[in-house]
Amino acid sequence: MDAARPARLEGVTLRRGRPDDAEDFAAMMNDLLVYPGVMQLPYTEPAFWRERLAGNVGGPAQADLQLVAVHDGRVIGGAGLHPAGAHVRRRHVMFLGMTVAGPWQGRGVGSLLLGALCEHADRWLGVLRLELTVYTDNAPAIALYRKHGFTIEGTHRAYVLRDGRYVDAHAMARLHPQPPSLPMP
Repeated sequence: MDAARPARLEGVTLRRGRPDDAEDFAAMMNDLLVYPGVMQLPYTEPAFWRERLAGNVGGPAQADLQLVAVHDGRVIGGAGLHPAGAHVRRRHVMFLGMTVAGPWQGRGVGSLLLGALCEHADRWLGVLRLELTVYTDNAPAIALYRKHGFTIEGTHRAYVLRDGRYVDAHAMARLHPQPPSLPMP
């Protein structure tokens, strides 16, 4: 599969997340199979997600993109691209975050979301570098990111507190495989 072109998954569609997805996001992020693998805290409320998704309207001045994977009208995964910071010298960089509902993990939803975000970053935003962090014990996610061209650049020791223990995380990045070039005269 070409990592720049997202695959298809029977019955699953991708679209921009909306405020009315807040209940599904809260349920997904409160799932014991999900929240230990992400930086979110358990017990989030739909109001938090409603507010966060309200800014995901898209437009010519907005670089952020929050995609959701939907099956039978329910959000089963979400992934976002976000500017890496306000520093002008890092405007070529975006940060990526992703989660997939427990019952859908390992079924291709993550690959579908990640492929779509990489394509969007490469073809529409001209992003040179995508960055993410992933816990060092999350072998399936690391394999997925490698499949889409990400490499481990380093390891953060005691990166985050998870369930009463400090865990390490890898810093991973992907450079645009064919950065845009100027047309030849």
